[in-house]
Amino acid sequence: MTVWKTSRRNFFAHKGRMALSAVAVLLSVAFVCGTLVFTDTMNTTFDKLFAATSADVTVGPKTAEDDDRVPENGKPVTIPASAVGQIAKATGAKAAEGAVTSMSVTVVDSHDKNMGSTTGAPTIAGNWTRNDLRSMEISSGHAPRGPTEVMVDADTAEKHHLKLGDELRTITANGDIRARISGIATFKVTNPGAAIVYFDTATAQTKLLGRPDVFSLVSVTAEAGVADEQLKKNVAAALGDTSAYELRTQKEAADANKDSMGSFLDVMKYAMLGFAGIALLVGIFLIVNTFSMLVAQRTREIGLMRAIGSSRKQVNRSVLIEALFLGVVGSLLGVAAGVGLAVGLMKLMGAVGMELSTGDLTVAWTTPVTGLVLGIVVTVVAAYFPARRAGKVSPMAALRESGTPADGRAGKVRAAIGLVLTLTGGAALLAATRADKSSEGSPLLGAGVLLTLIGFIVIGPLLAGFVVRVLSAVMLRMFGPVGRLAERNALRNPRRTGATGAALMVGLALVACLSVVGSSMVASATDELDRSVGADFIVQPAGGDGSPIVDQAAKALKAVPDIEHLTGYKVVGAGITAPDGTTENKGLAAVDPTYQEDVRRETVAGKLADAYGADAMSVGETYATKHRIEVGDRMTVAFKGGETAKLKVAAITSDDVNIDKGAMYVNIATAVRYVPADTLPQNMLMFAKAADGKEKEAYAALKDALAKYPQYEVRNQADYKQQLKDQIGQLLNIVYGLLALAIIVAVLGVVNTLALSVVERTREIGLMRAIGLSRRQLRRMIRLESVVIAVFGALLGLGLGMGWGTAAQKLLALEGLGVLEIPWPTILTVFVASAFVGLFAALVPAFRAGRMNVLNAIATD
Repeated sequence: MTVWKTSRRNFFAHKGRMALSAVAVLLSVAFVCGTLVFTDTMNTTFDKLFAATSADVTVGPKTAEDDDRVPENGKPVTIPASAVGQIAKATGAKAAEGAVTSMSVTVVDSHDKNMGSTTGAPTIAGNWTRNDLRSMEISSGHAPRGPTEVMVDADTAEKHHLKLGDELRTITANGDIRARISGIATFKVTNPGAAIVYFDTATAQTKLLGRPDVFSLVSVTAEAGVADEQLKKNVAAALGDTSAYELRTQKEAADANKDSMGSFLDVMKYAMLGFAGIALLVGIFLIVNTFSMLVAQRTREIGLMRAIGSSRKQVNRSVLIEALFLGVVGSLLGVAAGVGLAVGLMKLMGAVGMELSTGDLTVAWTTPVTGLVLGIVVTVVAAYFPARRAGKVSPMAALRESGTPADGRAGKVRAAIGLVLTLTGGAALLAATRADKSSEGSPLLGAGVLLTLIGFIVIGPLLAGFVVRVLSAVMLRMFGPVGRLAERNALRNPRRTGATGAALMVGLALVACLSVVGSSMVASATDELDRSVGADFIVQPAGGDGSPIVDQAAKALKAVPDIEHLTGYKVVGAGITAPDGTTENKGLAAVDPTYQEDVRRETVAGKLADAYGADAMSVGETYATKHRIEVGDRMTVAFKGGETAKLKVAAITSDDVNIDKGAMYVNIATAVRYVPADTLPQNMLMFAKAADGKEKEAYAALKDALAKYPQYEVRNQADYKQQLKDQIGQLLNIVYGLLALAIIVAVLGVVNTLALSVVERTREIGLMRAIGLSRRQLRRMIRLESVVIAVFGALLGLGLGMGWGTAAQKLLALEGLGVLEIPWPTILTVFVASAFVGLFAALVPAFRAGRMNVLNAIATD
């Protein structure tokens, strides 16, 4: 009980010193709990939506896999309308209704502005059915009654200021549908952001599916008392042969939809938890430093406790109980802050178009438990070594000044271990750069990153002694005696300086590594573009969702003047049988012969021009080597939805590229010969070459031609390069934003170290003030100490990160990213910003030091 009381007294006596460590625990736990609450809420939202929109039993086509939801030809797979009558006769079926649904659409207003979501959520078009009443209700107007009427969901109407009578144009693979808004339907559950339009059944069948005698699926409603599983069996019996159908109960349909969303949510969840883990790692440094300094400051106190009978275990336990208090307080606040963070993320998602209702806020019991356990365990584990050192304090320490002398032998052992880890990690990174295959080099790269990180952390005190001296010679000596005092303060406890710098090092190392990899990716792609792409313009989907280019847009492009040639690029699915008898499902690139001018490809055998001949094709080098294929061999190609052909291998292309690596080329004319027109895929991309001297005119004309089709964009090579740079830049900015949490915790570590250091040196500061050191000089000394610690951590982090990034690029060069580019502007900006971080971190400690009463400070024991 005495130990408990002593621990509690010490904790509250030093509550100010514990505050920043508690903030570190709070931030880390908040990020973990916020991530869990946010993803659980998204799961709840989608669960409710899928449960509400699924019929008791749904009958769909057997081939309707996820990849076919947005098919290459823009026409969803279907089932015959006659199945509705068969299903309606099933025992226990109250009603059966054919439904049409398509995500291969774009909806624009009268000004050709896209009405779709900007968050990646789909635009869905279909027919209004009784099953839709499960999840929606008509809040204004009426359901569509003919081909000139359309109904839109209320969220889309509100977002784009649509009202009854406004005209919408729906672009489909079967032509455009012009209709005026006859009604607005409101969701009974949360709509996460999809844009939805409804047509009458006949229009939906003809325009969305291409035929009047088919449906996308059949929704079956059960009679009262009939279980969904039993109804499913009865429907199967009514259909007889179910080989062409997929039957699902409401739960199975909802689960299937959840599975399709699950992978995306899991990636987001674990990525965010990964960054929370980095913040926790950085927080460990802060906690270790805090308790190490508190133990050092209380050396005499602990010595007295030992002298009056406290055992080592009691002293050790006392420090760990203080850590337990810190973990509990920080974790409890972190759990509460995590819920607030989740709500904030939901509001942020709402601002960018993804609606998440706070009414669906989900806080599972596991979330606060996870946060509490994580925060408490991390805090107590981090405090273990300082507590162990406290237990070793001898009773004779009561006769000495505060502060524990450094253990020289332990320092040498630590340095030796750190050197071994760092050299081993460096060797692993070097081995990764020399690997022949990326699969062989990846484990080496991971091991090298981990070992060098741990090695730098362990060797930090040794590096601090050397690096701080060098930095001082460059940065501090110009400030005279104050600069020398700052240098000596930073060198007074290399272990403390090393741990504080290491906290900042972790976040900046990741920033530097990702900057190098991102810049190298952009430089490699730009180099590949310059070397390989001869086309002046590339036409592709604006959102990058892979939706095909509808025929009416392709025709508009073909009518553009000042174009030398326009090249189509289709992906045709096929089962390809090699001469060795191996069959694989592949996507053939069906292109116009001018494609060889638009994208230059080298061959290792044969001529690529011959591959565009009748019944000819090319294969990639890797595929050819694997199956021992030579020019002149025949391949059996079973075209998806078409006939089987024997195609001659006329060329083998080099796989030493990024663009179209491993692609198999055939002439579009060959694909047309073996694939029916109604199943032939639409163009995924189109390339254009301007007539000589007409680049500007052609560029403007192509943009004008696509003005009515905002789902596509035309880019010249400069646009394309900028797009690559912007996409990678946006991804990096998101990552940097998440890493900012770790850097904030590291800055708190610097603040805490300085604050505790000021307390530790209270008497010393008082004596310096007494012999003439001014307040301004004192504050400058503390600021300079902070800056040198921050710059020390930045040097370690940026150097380590550039090493990681360089090794990663060398490994990625095996996949075609052959250009190494160090983003020096970013590196230098981060370095300079680190110095300002040091200045910022020193503001409060320096201010408090300057306000000390000189006599009271001298009298401090």
